[in-house]
Amino acid sequence: MVKRYAIILAAGKSTRFKSDTPKIMHRLCGKHMMLHVLDKLQDLQIEKTFLIVNQVTKELMEVVSPYEVHFIEQTKQLGTGHALLAAASQLKSLTGTLLILCADTPLIRVKTLQQILETCETQNTDQVVLTTSLNNPSGYGRILRDTNGKAIDIIEEKEISNEQATIHEINTGVICLKIPSLLKGLPHLTPSEQSGEYYLTDLFRILLDQGKKVTTLTTDYPDEALGVNNREQLSIVEMKLRNKIVQKWMLNGVTFLDPSSVYVDVSATIGSDTVIYPGVIIEGSSKIGVGCVVHGFSHLKNAILEDGVVVDHCSIIRDSSIGRQTRVGPFAHLRQNCIVGHESRIGNFVEVKQSQIGNKTKAAHLSYLGNAEIGNQVNIGAGTITCNYDGKQKNTTVIEDEVFVGSGSQLIAPVTLEKKAYIAAGSTITEDVPKQSLGIARQKQVNRPGWTNDKTKKKKK
Repeated sequence: MVKRYAIILAAGKSTRFKSDTPKIMHRLCGKHMMLHVLDKLQDLQIEKTFLIVNQVTKELMEVVSPYEVHFIEQTKQLGTGHALLAAASQLKSLTGTLLILCADTPLIRVKTLQQILETCETQNTDQVVLTTSLNNPSGYGRILRDTNGKAIDIIEEKEISNEQATIHEINTGVICLKIPSLLKGLPHLTPSEQSGEYYLTDLFRILLDQGKKVTTLTTDYPDEALGVNNREQLSIVEMKLRNKIVQKWMLNGVTFLDPSSVYVDVSATIGSDTVIYPGVIIEGSSKIGVGCVVHGFSHLKNAILEDGVVVDHCSIIRDSSIGRQTRVGPFAHLRQNCIVGHESRIGNFVEVKQSQIGNKTKAAHLSYLGNAEIGNQVNIGAGTITCNYDGKQKNTTVIEDEVFVGSGSQLIAPVTLEKKAYIAAGSTITEDVPKQSLGIARQKQVNRPGWTNDKTKKKKK
């Protein structure tokens, strides 16, 4: 089997983005732009992938760390051909097929990349260029063909004549070459008199002049050619990716009541028979189980919802997991590694932070539960607060199984409420409450007869 290699061109400075962040590091549907391209290579049996960048930074290394990538620095940006010249020393000892593509073309399909590789490998072709036709080809290099329809050259946008500007067939930037042919052609690249750049596309004519076999492969999916050079193009590609993601999950049995209003990251997963209402945001590595319901304007980020979970309107769940058949919201907020058991209830205006909540436990409304370990079948009354911060450190509140916490209670951590304990409404608990005991900590009520009349008399004076 022919060995396969890949080069991703990612050395552009992204000046049109007007950003301190390199273009390839901007996110599309929750993932850095270039990672969309790297993902496409995983199923293509690529031996080694080279990433050509202008500078290897710590941030870049962290982002690509899950992938086996070899960096090549192109310190001077003198065009795509110059990028390959910078890589030549790394390619000298290699034989096989080289796939070249751009880091800013996230809509390229695995199917298409497989086709271009196979065309190069099975048809004894030295170079294959992926082309497509655009209604508006502005900004792209054009494919020149002779009267017989044979491709004879590729002209960059900067170099085209008025007549050539009317050509609609464009170079997508995806090229496949036999490595020995590439190495023979590279020394013949010369800078453009007009721009001073070395064009990789010139290799097409150079190899043709050397008697090599060069050809094109046309895709009927023009979106594959869409590059991202500014924020407007970023938004266009983002929308197309969003639509693809939503369509994928609808075909897998998910109902979106208004697909156009929903945002789903590419890394998220959604089970069948789940219903997603308008305005929902699903980010990160969120995993939604079977038969869930997520109501409008809720926001999930790295959230795990087991089967049958219902998230009511305007709830936020971040970095937390929710057990099966549990109901959350409306207006609930779970964050920082919360774990909620099955058949539980986290109600309206309840905030839970860095806490574990057992099965069939209810916190129906208006409570704050932070740094708490809460057992099974616990009732948390309205207005309950775990006072977890003493001004220096966070402390833990432990509430064991079947505890009943009355409304308006403050639990001053560290404190433990043992199994089946009861807390009287309005109590401020500062000490542990033994199992099956009633904890009550509030002042005795005092009623003063006639107090209102006395108050009125004082005002008249």
